[in-house]
Amino acid sequence: QVDLVESGGGLVQAGDSLRLSCSASGRTFSSTAMGWFRQAPGKEREFVAAIRWSGGGTYYVDSVKGRFTISGDNAKSTVYLQMNSLKPGDTAVYYCAATKVGSLYSLQVRRYYDYWGQGTQVTVSS
Repeated sequence: QVDLVESGGGLVQAGDSLRLSCSASGRTFSSTAMGWFRQAPGKEREFVAAIRWSGGGTYYVDSVKGRFTISGDNAKSTVYLQMNSLKPGDTAVYYCAATKVGSLYSLQVRRYYDYWGQGTQVTVSS
């Protein structure tokens, strides 16, 4: 059993910042990458960002480029999402996930992720 646990969500105003954290617990597991997805009410869960452990490559959905930064520690199976200049459109439940695949395409597709956290709510008021 592998559990991913997110923390750091909350209610903020537009323009504020938040830092989400995600740590793995349970049995030892390996991953090639970890990522963040988000799901707003009535919408599909969408890719936000991912970090590939080998080489440290990072990838973002266009809507968060320049505002969000993903980082992490493979040895600790921990990933962070620094979110700056938050907008009301960023309001969603944010999920972290881990995958054993590593292609740029697969990193952006939820079905390629093997482990998921329970989600943390981020609400941005205008």
